[in-house]
Amino acid sequence: MNIGEAARASGISRKMIRYYEEIALLEPARTVNGYRVYGPQDVQTLRFIGACRRLGFPMTDVKALLGMWRNRSRSSVEVKRLTDRHITALRERVTELNAMITALEALAQACDGDDRPHCPIITAMANPDGSHTR
Repeated sequence: MNIGEAARASGISRKMIRYYEEIALLEPARTVNGYRVYGPQDVQTLRFIGACRRLGFPMTDVKALLGMWRNRSRSSVEVKRLTDRHITALRERVTELNAMITALEALAQACDGDDRPHCPIITAMANPDGSHTR
């Protein structure tokens, strides 16, 4: 199949398929004319990559997971270790995002949202060190 068919079959955009090829996650066969030809295994690989990305794994981890998936004699301990690290990173990110939400809610609460130019949101962003000069 061509790249368009592979994209439809896998749910991955053509642009992302080309990117995955560029970073050597996928190596489709080529015709004598140099055209890419995708087979069922390539589509399965794309689906695997897509599942990893939907779970938020960074590309370095996707590459590692792909290698583990391809290695049928692997031990699951490495897969679990990598996944546990990712869970920890996600929890840290959630904490950071919650802190951002709290800060933004406080700023939004302090802003009157009227026709006057004074805005605590703009003031806070213009003075992240806490000073209140204009």
